[in-house]
Amino acid sequence: MTRTGLVYHPIYLEHETDGHPEKKERITAILDKIRLEKLDVDFITPKLATTTQVAAIHGLRYIDQVKAICEHGGGYLDVDTVLSRNSYEAALMAAGGAMAAVDAVLGEYGSAFALVRPPGHHAMPNRGMGFCIFNNIAIAAKHAQSRGAKKVLIVDWDVHHGNGTNDSFYSDPSVLYFSTHQYPHYPGTGRADEVGEDDGEGFTVNVPLPPGTGDVGYLMAYREILRPIALEFKPDIVLVSAGQDPHKDDPLGGMRLTADGFGAIALLVKEIANSVCQGRLAASLEGGYNLEAQAEAVVSEIRAYGGKAAHISGTDTGLSRRIEEIKEIQSRYWSCFP
Repeated sequence: MTRTGLVYHPIYLEHETDGHPEKKERITAILDKIRLEKLDVDFITPKLATTTQVAAIHGLRYIDQVKAICEHGGGYLDVDTVLSRNSYEAALMAAGGAMAAVDAVLGEYGSAFALVRPPGHHAMPNRGMGFCIFNNIAIAAKHAQSRGAKKVLIVDWDVHHGNGTNDSFYSDPSVLYFSTHQYPHYPGTGRADEVGEDDGEGFTVNVPLPPGTGDVGYLMAYREILRPIALEFKPDIVLVSAGQDPHKDDPLGGMRLTADGFGAIALLVKEIANSVCQGRLAASLEGGYNLEAQAEAVVSEIRAYGGKAAHISGTDTGLSRRIEEIKEIQSRYWSCFP
């Protein structure tokens, strides 16, 4: 159970975006880097998600809207989110790819990475936004539960807050959503006091980080906030929205993570999975818009899932107060915080 499955399908390259930051070269650059580094991965071919599976998160009217726009040659869901003729099929396969990663780790693989596009974590139940059409990770969470995983942890380290995922499970105590993100930044959500509602209150953990946060600060957030909460929650599977746009060289973010930092975070999350759910960890590609930086970060993450990552230590004293504020908010819900 140590090998990593890499989920990929060529239809992801047929989501045409014409000069958009979210372009097919994001995928090909990662594939080239994986081959260059000779990573020990097994390629897994996904299947299209069915309408019923997508409808576990999205309304049928919205699904039909996406299909119709694509059948008419393409168009826009919003100013940032473009559709081409093959985008509907690519989006179904992206959701299917995230589900295939879940199937892999519920089977013979120790971890899996779904190398998919379009990304998904901004997609709301009834509208697409932020380059996202269907919410791949949310659909994968529902799929995991249909396969017997009662409690799901979703970890989102994209530079942007995953507002779609946040909203999909905001009142659901069976899914713990944890997000680190630059704040303030697009889409403007993800305050520390957004903690869920009704039965789901306390099962949303938002960690807004100031621009310029680097490896040490990120690891503080994951060690001091995520790890104790996750060990208390005890999920049956861990899903990751793996966005590489907190990288220091990304053009759409303002953070300072390095490839080694991504690897260290990925190892920490994998160690959580090892502790509570037999190592079951399935990641799905989100953002990342510097081709070389994103590819290096993904390679570091895949190596980390196999147990190899750089050691990073230290304290970001400027971030300590923010960390303590979030602990205080979450102490209402989790006994790990006095």
